[in-house]
Amino acid sequence: MAETTDARTKLQQLQERRASILRHGGEDKIEAQHTKNKKTARERISLLIDGGSFVEYGAFVKTRSTYYGLDKADLPTDGVVTGVGTVNGRHVAVYAQDFTILGGSLGEAHALKIVKIQDLALQSGIPCVAMLDSGGARIQEGIDSLDGYGRIFFRNSRSSGVIPQLSLILGPTAGGAVYSPALTDYVIMTRKTSTMYITGPAVVKDVLSEEVSHEQLGGGLVHNQRSGVAHFLANDDEEAIATARELLSYVPQNFRELTPKEQASDPVDKEDLSLRDIVPADANKPYDMKDIITKVVDGSQFLEVHRLFAPNIVVGFARIGGRAVGIIANQAKFMAGVLDTNASDKASRFIRFCDCFNIPLLTLVDVPGYMPGTAQEHGGIIRHGAKLLYAYSEATVPKVTLILRKAYGGAYIGMCSKYLGADMVLAYPTAEIAVMGASGAAEVIFAREIKNADNPDEVRAARIQEYKDQFSNPYRAAERGSVDDIIDPKDTRWRISQAFDALENKREIYPEKKHGNIPL
Repeated sequence: MAETTDARTKLQQLQERRASILRHGGEDKIEAQHTKNKKTARERISLLIDGGSFVEYGAFVKTRSTYYGLDKADLPTDGVVTGVGTVNGRHVAVYAQDFTILGGSLGEAHALKIVKIQDLALQSGIPCVAMLDSGGARIQEGIDSLDGYGRIFFRNSRSSGVIPQLSLILGPTAGGAVYSPALTDYVIMTRKTSTMYITGPAVVKDVLSEEVSHEQLGGGLVHNQRSGVAHFLANDDEEAIATARELLSYVPQNFRELTPKEQASDPVDKEDLSLRDIVPADANKPYDMKDIITKVVDGSQFLEVHRLFAPNIVVGFARIGGRAVGIIANQAKFMAGVLDTNASDKASRFIRFCDCFNIPLLTLVDVPGYMPGTAQEHGGIIRHGAKLLYAYSEATVPKVTLILRKAYGGAYIGMCSKYLGADMVLAYPTAEIAVMGASGAAEVIFAREIKNADNPDEVRAARIQEYKDQFSNPYRAAERGSVDDIIDPKDTRWRISQAFDALENKREIYPEKKHGNIPL
């Protein structure tokens, strides 16, 4: 009887401890989170993870630091909730910093909990999702806090290309804490409630005498639109977590797997006559490339990545015939779809992510060239542009390219041409594949003739038309084998799906090496 009573007492103690943990930092701290339009760590996990699937690890961990009485303070979970659950039925590891516990600050035990879940994710071959909401390093723990960040960064780097890593910035992130999300594959931020910066407004004012708010310095809009650090911008926690769930649906568990193929929502051989009218006959007239994308992919569903950054190029995920694909497309609606430093970086990183995780690449081309000018040259357009060449050349996944209209000069090569490794190159009848546009080419090739002519305008017009007849069509490239087929736009969806079907079992073997040296 005594043993039974003792067991019940211990069980009651367990239940009381768990209840205490679930109260976070107290009702007042929870209310403060909600007042700021922020969820608690556990509320966030429940939004991400399929109902009833979350298993928490390390709930009873607490700091062993004796400085400033930390060991005597009530700090449930040491400010971070860690565990494993499923998203759409597939396992993920997750950790969520708890701002109600010492502002989510990172101490030694806090860091070791994160490290343990990172190790579990890597060893199990499952994605790792971080939900960050922290005041930064726990000052009271000194060097132990800093070493904790080092442990986390090391695992971020070792996991790169092995498992997908997502970071959701759902509150403040400052100082060294910003480098963990920067090392992950995707960063999702929220408007008004999330920030990322190395040094805060007070330091900026002290050092540079510059007045700037937290939002202006490192808010979600800034990092989505200007710096390119973040890839998605959400209105609140719910939208950020929904974006993470959608993103995970397009990626495999690890580099050895493929994304599960789904049932296509509409027939892949469906003809769409409207595709004949989207690309204007006038080579200089803009249009929205996303009008093409949404008509080609399953259910018109396209998850755009980096939507606000370098809008002259579009990247994102979709499905064609139930198969997840990564799409890279010049956006004629912005800067005529020209390639510049930011567009090159944006596309290159996306290509490398898709190649890491066996996601086929579809490239839609309408590019007039690389952006000219001193700003671009001095900003390193050669170095940045070379990243795009490297990324496409290195990628071993199936690569299908469709040239819609302009494909000029080095940018034609850079947008996954046949000799940069494209497995299948298709073209619309409107495609123009040449060193440059007809007007500029005629001025170079026939400069002397035009200058010496009695009627230079007529000669210029005739020579421009001559050049157009030669190169303002895809047939010369097709004759040379640089284009595999010229297709009717109405058949775009079917022909792309057919190409990916043929390439499904593609395998490439590269020379043995430690790793390449991308021009960073």
